[in-house]
Amino acid sequence: MHSDYKNCLARAAKLSVESIFLESGIDVNMLKKQTTDLAGQMAECEANYARVMKLMPDMASVSLREFWVQLPAQQRAHFRLEVLERCAYTTIMEFSQLESSFAGQLDWAPAPHFTLRVYHDARMAEVSAFHGNHRLRSNYDYPNKSMFQRDEKAQLNKLLGQWLKHCVNFGHVDQPLSCL
Repeated sequence: MHSDYKNCLARAAKLSVESIFLESGIDVNMLKKQTTDLAGQMAECEANYARVMKLMPDMASVSLREFWVQLPAQQRAHFRLEVLERCAYTTIMEFSQLESSFAGQLDWAPAPHFTLRVYHDARMAEVSAFHGNHRLRSNYDYPNKSMFQRDEKAQLNKLLGQWLKHCVNFGHVDQPLSCL
């Protein structure tokens, strides 16, 4: 018994911590610290600011902009950008899909509903809430109670960017823009 214990200790000393976890079936990637790509996230927020300003260039004086996006097969999606609060350097707004002609076909994919903080001095726009999930952190331990991804906020900012880009490229406004 004593020699088995010594052999086990000797074997454990030779193995790296990573190989011990691999032998036990634990995913080593789950144990690694999340690194944040700050430059990439800032670039995404800057691009989102530019997209928001293209969709609502008169944000300082207008509180609501509704538009629609043409989809394949003569389908449409209706969107709204709404200013909730204005401060000296920051605007809080919502970007949401109101309705679409394909809503019943995609019950598994809820319509997007983002709350944004638009920082005019820094020329950045970031997601501050998504579908009512407030206080988004820049990174999460994984797994976690809410099953957020490690980089949930970065992914939401990218998703916002994709929606805004699609709206900029394919959106139509029924009311004229006053400042263009």
